[in-house]
Amino acid sequence: MKRIVTIVAIIVFIAALLFFFRYFRGKGAENVGFDTINPENMPKQIAEVLPNYRMKEKALVAKIDDEIFVVVTRGEKSTAGYEVEIDKLTLSNEDGENVLTVYAKYTDPKPGDVTAQILTYPFTVVKTDLKELPQKVVLEKEYKN
Repeated sequence: MKRIVTIVAIIVFIAALLFFFRYFRGKGAENVGFDTINPENMPKQIAEVLPNYRMKEKALVAKIDDEIFVVVTRGEKSTAGYEVEIDKLTLSNEDGENVLTVYAKYTDPKPGDVTAQILTYPFTVVKTDLKELPQKVVLEKEYKN
């Protein structure tokens, strides 16, 4: 009986170690610097492709003239008052791929707010300090009150 308990304990310990290393691999992410770009100052190439993505809720990355830009879109909204901003960008290496994680804050109109009844497509654009495009982009959303 003592032997079975020891074997089970060893199996549980090994499983815990595997979980720990799998979970924390790639957690050594480094922050990426960025500057928010006003819509009137965004590159023409982004303005041209933005209508193709404005209905989707996603993060996009583009390289224009050796500069890396990140765009976050929120999709179609039925009123004004919806906003999106990029809070933080991190770059990590997961399974040999550079992964850019985009932390976005979404703001919705408060209940009872008077807003224009118009279709809107909230988005934001930032210019990053990255030198090359990441292989993968992950969007992490936080709703702000």
